[in-house]
Amino acid sequence: EVQLVQSGGDSVQAGGSLRLSCAISGNIAGRICLGWFRQAPGKERGAVASILTGGGEPGYADPVEGRFTISEDKDRNTLYLQMDSLRPEDTAMYYCAAGYPPGGCRTVGRRARAGGPDFPYWGQGTQVTVSS
Repeated sequence: EVQLVQSGGDSVQAGGSLRLSCAISGNIAGRICLGWFRQAPGKERGAVASILTGGGEPGYADPVEGRFTISEDKDRNTLYLQMDSLRPEDTAMYYCAAGYPPGGCRTVGRRARAGGPDFPYWGQGTQVTVSS
C-alpha cells in the first residue's frame, strides 16, 4: 500500500513563499506520476503541477507557471511544491497524489486535471491561505 503524508502549508501575505512536502512510502512499481492538486471552497479540484518519477519533465497549470516548482527527492522519497510570489487566489486546500494517468503525466499539470480514479493515492491535504 502506498501512503502519502503531507507537511507544510500556512498563512502568508501576498508575495510570500511556502514549500509543501509530501513523504511517500510503500511499494511503487516502476515510474509513477506525482501531482499537486488544489481545491478552493466552491470550486472544483484541479492539478497545479505534475511530474513523472525518475526525471520526468514537469507540467504546470497556467495560473502557477513560473511561480510554482514541483520536484522530487528520490533519496528521501519526498515530493515538494515550492510556491513563490503567492497570490490571494492561490488560497486553497492542497493535496499531493500519485497514480498512472493514461494521458501522460505532464498533461495532468498542464491541463489542471482533477485527478479522479487515475490517482488512487492521496495525501491528507494541507491548507494554504494567502492574504492581500
